[in-house]
Amino acid sequence: MALGGNPIFNGKNFRGATQAPRVPQAPYGQAQYGQQPYGQQSYGRAPGQVMDGQAGYAQQGMTSEQLQQMYNQPAAGPADTGRMTFDDVIMKTAACLGVLLVGAAITLTVALQLASMLMIVGALGGFVLAMVNTFKKQPSPALILAYAGLEGLFLGGLTRVLDLAYPGVGLQAVVGTLSVFAVTLLLFKSGKVRATPKAMKFFMIAMVGYALFSVVNLIMMLTGLTTEPFGLRSGIIGVAIGVLAIGLAAFSLVMDFTSIEAGVRSGAPQRFSWTAAFGLTVTLVWLYVEIIRLLAILRGDD
Repeated sequence: MALGGNPIFNGKNFRGATQAPRVPQAPYGQAQYGQQPYGQQSYGRAPGQVMDGQAGYAQQGMTSEQLQQMYNQPAAGPADTGRMTFDDVIMKTAACLGVLLVGAAITLTVALQLASMLMIVGALGGFVLAMVNTFKKQPSPALILAYAGLEGLFLGGLTRVLDLAYPGVGLQAVVGTLSVFAVTLLLFKSGKVRATPKAMKFFMIAMVGYALFSVVNLIMMLTGLTTEPFGLRSGIIGVAIGVLAIGLAAFSLVMDFTSIEAGVRSGAPQRFSWTAAFGLTVTLVWLYVEIIRLLAILRGDD
């Protein structure tokens, strides 16, 4: 698994679930569980008697037709055994994005003053629930969907404000987010993009630098040291930082895909498909915010 990326996938709960336990092997010379040791006969069987499979089932009241039907049944898949599958992750991610769109539709249609208030509520509430869901021992579908709804309020309000200042920027951001997601997924599936250790080191260094810059920029905006709408993220510097941030978000998607693939292959419990959906939703929200901010910076420089 790609460690050092999305903290949702790097938590001990999801990471522990993706580590499949080894099947214990019997020591040399000892029989496996359910097998008779060499030289010992099974209970109720005469010495030298061989137990026939069909005869054994017949003693349990099963007919040959029932046996044939049992043999013809397909083997149990991951979904039948309560394990996480790609379909589970897709369906639950779609549910999260659906709730997010409902929240966004609310702030896009109500009065502008109310939309601004709901945007603040969505930003603060979404941050709180993001922390709760990240460090919660077991995934909670209700809390994850609530997070998606609050983030929808925030993104809808943000889109409305920026779209009023720069008409059309919201639709461009949606198309850009979907395009980056699709291209990243195709490159990952083809094996051309992987979360290698070298790439991970670069990602961590870039993320620390980006986080430090964002904190400094926020402090300067709050204290009035800069009067630009986006603070230090204006002009050519803002464009360069925006492109870097989008690249980091795209690579975070690659690490998310890697973690999900590891979870499915190791047979993680099905409930962790909600964790995977939550992680993807968080990354997509980050990607959308970076794209719409970059578009607004570019439009503001015109």
